[in-house]
Amino acid sequence: TIIFYGFLPILIFKSAIDINVKELLNNSIPIFIMALPLMLLSTVITAVCLYTGIDHAAGFPWMAAFIAGALLSATDPASILTILKKSNASERLQLILEGESLFNDTTAIVLFSILIAIATNNQASTSWHMLLMRFSEVLFGGMIIGIVVGFIVYLVVRLLDSQQIFVLLSIISAYSSFIISEDIFNFSGVISVLVCGITVRCLCDEKFDNKFLNQFWNLLGWIAESMIYILAGITITLSMFIDQWLAILIGITAVLLSRATVIFGVFPFFNYLPRVEPFTLKQQTILTWGGVRGTVTLALALSLPLSLDYWYTIQSIAYGVVIFTLFVQTITLPLLLKK
Repeated sequence: TIIFYGFLPILIFKSAIDINVKELLNNSIPIFIMALPLMLLSTVITAVCLYTGIDHAAGFPWMAAFIAGALLSATDPASILTILKKSNASERLQLILEGESLFNDTTAIVLFSILIAIATNNQASTSWHMLLMRFSEVLFGGMIIGIVVGFIVYLVVRLLDSQQIFVLLSIISAYSSFIISEDIFNFSGVISVLVCGITVRCLCDEKFDNKFLNQFWNLLGWIAESMIYILAGITITLSMFIDQWLAILIGITAVLLSRATVIFGVFPFFNYLPRVEPFTLKQQTILTWGGVRGTVTLALALSLPLSLDYWYTIQSIAYGVVIFTLFVQTITLPLLLKK
């Protein structure tokens, strides 16, 4: 509850107001495809690899594999964006990774929440058709709530015309859109926060100097990320890596395989789409190795219900994958960029 209601709205809203909306629209096709269909494909590939590799249907059923696949599909390029900037990587490449993470995270959180709801209610008879309907409902419902709350903020800002009140309203809008969508209408709170943040950014972009707003939310985001890493550090135990080392290795392999499959398997087709700048093989390689996991994966792993028999295995895999991506992929990325 603390993770979902305390930290996730901050992380999502901060990313939403940080993004360059104009450049986002210019690259909307690859970002949308990466954030929705390719994210779902990545989840399926990761789940299949985990289920097949662990091969323990009683202790790690399909539902466990898909929950793990969902939380492992949330990318977090924060740790590598600085490296890309220092290496003079193309701004488009940085935007693609940032935009993918922004929408990818929200999609992963929505899917994760639905799967957890099914798993905890023991709704084994739930069909894929009903799952898709529920996914669409919470997705589009959250979008509508986000737009409405963002527009209300814009009207109040125009009426009061104060930079300080604008910052205060941004905090209120982030949490109110989440609570209204999540608790009142049973839609997706994170989608609502995402759309609300983008709406506020677009409508109020010319009203005030957003430098102070961005600095304020960057500070809040840093605090939220730090708290999540601290909580993860407290819950990490040596026994995780002793008892679950094989599951962790399978998880790392599954994540790398799914990432390589969706990038190298699908991105070449982007080069034939109209109005889409082609992606070179070098760019595809950077996108593959740059798909690191971080804060959102940890947050979802920390929020796993202890009532699930397989929560410990999923959490161990998540921690192992995040440690690998931060200390292997992030450290070796500069060498790859030089090549």
